[in-house]
Amino acid sequence: MVFRFLIKLLANNEQLVQRLSESYPMRRAAQIIVRAMFTGKNFIEEKRLHEKLTPEQFKSLMRDVSTSFQKQVKQAQESFQKRRRQ
Repeated sequence: MVFRFLIKLLANNEQLVQRLSESYPMRRAAQIIVRAMFTGKNFIEEKRLHEKLTPEQFKSLMRDVSTSFQKQVKQAQESFQKRRRQ
């Protein structure tokens, strides 16, 4: 209950949201998400998978995309940590 109140209070603080949106970790997270979306979309369109995928194949593909996304997030974290140390 208190946690929800704090989240609403912080989310409604326009200055805080603006500062967070301009921060490197948030920008990098957004870049990674957009890149993953477009990479996945282009891959599916190139291979014409949307026409011939079974549900099982789709689940397998989503697992692969998820694994790739997690790797990119780890790389971004490591990159952020290196930048922070310098």
